[in-house]
Amino acid sequence: MSGSSAVSGAAPCRFAHYFAICGIDTETGLEPDELAALYQWLEADRHGRDPDAAATGENFEQSPLKRTFKSKVLARYPENVEWNPFDQDAVNMLCMPKGLSFRTQADQRDPQFHSFIITKEDGSRTYGFVHTFYEEVTSPQICSAMQTLYQMHNAEHASNNPPSSSSSSSSSSMDSLASSLDEADSPTSSSTLSSSRRVGGYDSTRDTLYVSKALCLITPMPFMHACRRFLSQLHRAVTAATAPPLPLESYVHNILYEVPLPAPGRSLKFHGVYEPIVCQRPGLGELPLADFPLAEAFSLLGVENLVQVFTCTLLEMQILLYSQDYQRLMTVAEGITTLLFPFQWQHVYVPILPASLLHFLDAPVPYLMGLQSKEGADRSKLELPQEANLCFVDIDNHYIELPEDFPHFPNKTEFIQELSEVLLSYGISANTGAPPRTRTSPGSTPGSTPSTPGRERKTVALRQLEDDGRNGNLAGEELAVLELLQGNATLERLQALTKRTGVTVARVDALRAGVKAQSTDGQGERTAAEEEELKNAKLNVQLREVFASRFTTMFADYEAFVIQSAPDLESWLTNREQMHNFDKASFLSDQPEPYLPFLSHFIETQMFATFIDNKIMSQWEEKELQLRVFDARIDKARLYNVRAPSLRSSSYQRCSILKESAQTIEQRLMKIDHTAIHPHLLDMKIGQGRYEQGYFPKLQADVLNTGPTNNKWSHRTATTQRRKDRHRQQTEHLNLDNDLKEKYMQEARSLGKNLRQPKLSDLSPAVIAQTNWKFVEGLLKECRMKTKRMLVEKMGREAVELGHGEANITGLEENTLIASLCDLLERIWSHGLQVKQGKSALWSHLLHHQAREEKLEQQQAESPVSHVPERRKSDCSIAMPSLRVSLIQDMRHIQSMSEIKTDVGRARAWIRLSLEKKVLSQHLKQLLSGQALTKKLYKRYAFLRCEEEKEQFLFHLLSLNAVDYFCFTSVFTTIMIPYRVVIIPIKKLSNAMTTSNPWVCVSGELGDSGIMQIPKNVLEMTFDSAFRPHTHISALFKCQNLGKLTTVQLGHDNAGLLAKWLVDCVMVRNEITGHTYRFPCGRWLGKGVDDGSLERVLIGELVVPCGDEDSGRSCRTPPLQRSPSQTRRISITSLSGRGYKPTSAQIQEAIGEAVNNIVKHFHKPEKERGSLTVLLCGESSLVAALEQFFHHGFKSARLFQKTVFVWDFVEKAVAYMESADQMGDLQETAEGMTCQSLCHYVNAINSTPRNIGKDGKFQLLVCLGARDRLLPQWLPLLVECPVILRMYEDTALLRDRTTVNALIGVLETLHDFPITLEASLVKGIDL
Repeated sequence: MSGSSAVSGAAPCRFAHYFAICGIDTETGLEPDELAALYQWLEADRHGRDPDAAATGENFEQSPLKRTFKSKVLARYPENVEWNPFDQDAVNMLCMPKGLSFRTQADQRDPQFHSFIITKEDGSRTYGFVHTFYEEVTSPQICSAMQTLYQMHNAEHASNNPPSSSSSSSSSSMDSLASSLDEADSPTSSSTLSSSRRVGGYDSTRDTLYVSKALCLITPMPFMHACRRFLSQLHRAVTAATAPPLPLESYVHNILYEVPLPAPGRSLKFHGVYEPIVCQRPGLGELPLADFPLAEAFSLLGVENLVQVFTCTLLEMQILLYSQDYQRLMTVAEGITTLLFPFQWQHVYVPILPASLLHFLDAPVPYLMGLQSKEGADRSKLELPQEANLCFVDIDNHYIELPEDFPHFPNKTEFIQELSEVLLSYGISANTGAPPRTRTSPGSTPGSTPSTPGRERKTVALRQLEDDGRNGNLAGEELAVLELLQGNATLERLQALTKRTGVTVARVDALRAGVKAQSTDGQGERTAAEEEELKNAKLNVQLREVFASRFTTMFADYEAFVIQSAPDLESWLTNREQMHNFDKASFLSDQPEPYLPFLSHFIETQMFATFIDNKIMSQWEEKELQLRVFDARIDKARLYNVRAPSLRSSSYQRCSILKESAQTIEQRLMKIDHTAIHPHLLDMKIGQGRYEQGYFPKLQADVLNTGPTNNKWSHRTATTQRRKDRHRQQTEHLNLDNDLKEKYMQEARSLGKNLRQPKLSDLSPAVIAQTNWKFVEGLLKECRMKTKRMLVEKMGREAVELGHGEANITGLEENTLIASLCDLLERIWSHGLQVKQGKSALWSHLLHHQAREEKLEQQQAESPVSHVPERRKSDCSIAMPSLRVSLIQDMRHIQSMSEIKTDVGRARAWIRLSLEKKVLSQHLKQLLSGQALTKKLYKRYAFLRCEEEKEQFLFHLLSLNAVDYFCFTSVFTTIMIPYRVVIIPIKKLSNAMTTSNPWVCVSGELGDSGIMQIPKNVLEMTFDSAFRPHTHISALFKCQNLGKLTTVQLGHDNAGLLAKWLVDCVMVRNEITGHTYRFPCGRWLGKGVDDGSLERVLIGELVVPCGDEDSGRSCRTPPLQRSPSQTRRISITSLSGRGYKPTSAQIQEAIGEAVNNIVKHFHKPEKERGSLTVLLCGESSLVAALEQFFHHGFKSARLFQKTVFVWDFVEKAVAYMESADQMGDLQETAEGMTCQSLCHYVNAINSTPRNIGKDGKFQLLVCLGARDRLLPQWLPLLVECPVILRMYEDTALLRDRTTVNALIGVLETLHDFPITLEASLVKGIDL
């Protein structure tokens, strides 16, 4: 680029770079379209037929007038432009995406206009504008060739009298795609067409043959209106009865060499053949140029649909536009990408996809493509390779199909309302409910139907009636509505009445204003066309301002979260992949809650990453244009609106600069800044430039291939260009070697994106294979980056729990990452698919696998997966029957979930379940091990058939096993889940037997199971490795998802002779996810033994499967706050706790740690917190620490007497206080009130119907005291009570005033937090 030396004159400052003509090459005659042949070759190759035979045979089935023939670039002027080389294949293919088309005098031959875009490797764009018209064929060879083709076609038809379908009956995705594209091209249906043509066909003696020809302007900027007017005037000059004022060469030369690009912020007038043409370019501080009429895009889709498609684009989904009209495809595609400002679409962008590039729909990357539909083609027949993440936009029928569950754009309702008002102020209906009309001129305004195919079918019949206009049932235009309102006296009176009462009828006023504006504006000297253009330009800029203002509000503070970590550009570019450029977690935590679902997805996109990259690079090089404009807007907003809390709120802020933006445009068009040189006679040979009506002449290349040398603006811009070049070269030498920098830049920018645009020129099978290879590499890279990101985020959070650094992942963000992993897997599974079945390629593959496995199971009648090692087996799970790891079993779980209605949903649920069970990589490996099935389902180039990449991909997924996810349990909260409960007694056989009736109640973060009686006959006996027998009680029950489990209440009814029961622990396993929880007990249940408890509340912890004990333990996700010194909470009075005596320092440290953990718990985001019950009652919890404190120096064991418990001390203290109260010793003081509260709580706990035992009662008192902030007030009462002297030794911590005061201080820190207690803890307490 920097090499565009002075020789090329005003290099990038010319309005147009090339003028090209495409059409039929009379020298070579009729050639079938090579690309169509290539397409047949690929299809034949895929079906295993001999591809070469297929490619040579012509398609005699199809009527010759409907076949595609090869078009050529007949001429281009100039030959080449140094800074923008001419891409002949691309221009030819995009000027005539379907190749040449023939017509006879009986067919419609209206000229058509469309535009296209060529995206280069570096992301820069060139625009093409094409005027296609029909010209009479004068070559007798071509007429006779067409005649011959018709005779062969008729003969073929006669021999194949039974009409056969033209394509094979294969249900291949691409076949059906092709056949739906090859359906009838004319309004008559295909059956009548073939018969009528067979009778008449084309007869050279009787019919005149016409062929399409295209005039094309290639320009560096999208001045669509100006180019359209220039080309149509050029065509008019050819068809007019009189010759144009000057030879056509003069006009073409003028636009190529003498019309400059308007300077930024200026307008330019140049001359066409008949009328002057005006165009204008936005200033440096304004939104970039966009000349495609947004009004048309909004009219075609309706406001709501367009906002939905816009949201899909922002989230980088696959977007497929579908329309008969190329220009509509371009208008909607350019409209949507224009609205993205300040962001830019970073992926495949092909608004017009030529028929020969259909295989590109297979691309497993985000894309925005436009596909031409044939008239009468049925959408239901259009089989697309992948639909899991596809947004399908049927432009002509005004309806869209959206991907499943994607987040809404923030403040969507208010946003749509504001857009509708802008449209209405220009007299354009934003009504989204009216049944649309199929044929619309750009001026008319259909609405759009809700995006459901069902509704779509119902409206077809209605639409046909409307089209006919038979019933006068035409869609109402604004003017008609207004006339109706004005002509109706009653309505007029009503309106006057509403005005008097202060109510305004906004819509009527807006209509009136719109219609009035249209009528008054027209009184100037401007033509209707200029009027329309001005209106479009003003409306365009106002609609864009509404979108831009949303982003300015949403990202007002984005700069604060950009991480500038590199000292210079070179080190930043080399380490780009490893660097975090944006503090996503802090940014999200600063956003209003309703915005989060959208923003958490959006900041993961490539377009956002590129935007931030540009921001970081702007410290070393010139700011990218869009970024400069955006930053300036944010600064301006800050000036007016000092960082107010309003930025944090989700209230909707309307755009405030609509008027000014429209005025700027109007002023520029009213006052023309620059007029280009008029077209003039060129120095041509005599007799050149002859005029022949109806034929576009062969232009004189010698005068058009070189520009003028004495042009004043070209000279000026050339010198500035030279100056710029010199400056740029110097700065680049200062920075770093230019080539190296370019390489780094390309690599940095192409992170995560694979191809911007398919190569349109060389389409050999080798190139297609290479393209697919790029896709495979891209998918692998994306997989590596996604898994790495998921690991880093998870590990980061766990590192914080272990006390290192800052947490940086929220539940929301984790969900976003998992959703994007699901999307990646869907794209991998749909790459290179042979036959598409269902919307989810992954689920379809799983179903094939399931069918195959079930067939095998029937044949073998024994389990084919018995060799798979079992999981979730821990040292104490001798009693737990192992859970078989089975891909099929997991599928059956998902299939039985009635909540999930679609295949895409099932596939996502299956991925989440496998991820939670840590078997995703294992399952997919098993799925892909069926080579025969993979070969049957996938083409040779598919990702899943690239062995080495597949292995690496599975390895990346395997790395996710290092962290714990609860992404299935936490998302599907309403499903029924079977839980297995096993009660394991301590291993002395006599104590294991009980005659009483046990019951359990399991509680989790989402609820509890309710009390479940365990039948007596479920006593099981298992043998351990030393063949010692163990009995345990096991039961299976089903209840709604409980989430992560927290507590188990275990009890019995004390019936029978053996009513005492010594329980070691309770194990509970979620039978779907395999998560096993252990609830340690180690105590007796029974009257007259231990503390006399008949029920206990046990606190659970997740058991790490044995196999990965070490790797798993270091990175546990659930914060179980286990203290390193203990393996299980030991009650001081329990069997194992008898010999254990912590020192006073250890006790004080334990209390500090326990309180600290609770404080940390409340400092986490709400969704992250985990279980508070574990921190209050589990191991190293507050209750355990206080229990140790109260036990220090406690005279518990007495000779020949029952053990005394701390609760006994509390009861005696309360009894003392109550008696003192009755004596009147305690006054109505604060102390008296505290005293009453303690007595009230203790009595309430004692009078509960539950038999929770003395330690259970103490636990309850501590929990209630912590919840109601009374613990620090109760402690002094207990300390001052005389009972303490009798029950505690002198050295006890409780009798040391300084220690007690310190404890009170520590406990008071909990007063800042709202402690809530689980229902299982406080059941039956009446305060």
